[in-house]
Amino acid sequence: MARKPAASLTASPEAIAAGLARARYVTDDGLATAIFLAIRLGKPLLLEGAPGVGKTEAAKAIAEIFGRSLIRLQCYEGIDPAHAIYEWNYQRQLLAIRQAGEGEVDLYDDRFLIARPLLQVLKGPEENILLVDEIDRTDHEFEALLLEFLSDFQISIPERGTIYATARPVVVLTSNRTRELAEALRRRCVYHWIGYPDPEREAEIIMLRAGDVAERTARAAAKAVREIRSRPLAKPPGISEAIEWANAATVLEKGGSPWPEAFRRAVGVLIKDEEDLTFLAPELGRVVEEALE
Repeated sequence: MARKPAASLTASPEAIAAGLARARYVTDDGLATAIFLAIRLGKPLLLEGAPGVGKTEAAKAIAEIFGRSLIRLQCYEGIDPAHAIYEWNYQRQLLAIRQAGEGEVDLYDDRFLIARPLLQVLKGPEENILLVDEIDRTDHEFEALLLEFLSDFQISIPERGTIYATARPVVVLTSNRTRELAEALRRRCVYHWIGYPDPEREAEIIMLRAGDVAERTARAAAKAVREIRSRPLAKPPGISEAIEWANAATVLEKGGSPWPEAFRRAVGVLIKDEEDLTFLAPELGRVVEEALE
């Protein structure tokens, strides 16, 4: 029998938020409510936002607080059904034919079936978390295939018949909004937009995730990153980069670099684009000094 979500966790959005906090994921009422409704209503959760705001980490935290396995389908341009659903191990089938000689062999036995994420979810012995990461990187045809899967949670394999879900999974989809998703998919989901956190919340996240980082350092990093994101950058830094920046600056400071210089020297873990680095170079020192005041 499928394992049901703990009643204490699904009692309210506040219970979800408390559970996420125990998993070291800092959330707000909007996201906690969206997760709560998606689970209680049995709908997929669609999380949109800029890269690095914590969409994938939210799915990981949900899996952790409910004690379930996270099965991740990483989307990319040109992904086809074989990489998302299943494919046959042809080399192993050919080897089995040679070994069988004149005997018979069932070429469509389970041992020849390579289960990809969607089939793994259906065959799981208990309720899992399915993460469809960066769905916006696929094309409309794959999106339609996924919509069909989400409608019935079943897969038809011509050689085997139809495989049904042993337990209905919790589904989280993420999108960086590089393209618009189909309305049919959006209507099926509980939707939430994750924006960049305010400096106070981001400082809290940095202190929680970066390890040996002082509160002053975390607050300075969060304040400076907010200012940096306001610039017209090709690749604005995400929360993970802010965490790495604070951590790297701390390492440099302990090695003897003064604070403004430590942040400046560690900028390579914050900004990952040459043109952005060139653009920010004249102002970076001032931004850091103001953040440390």
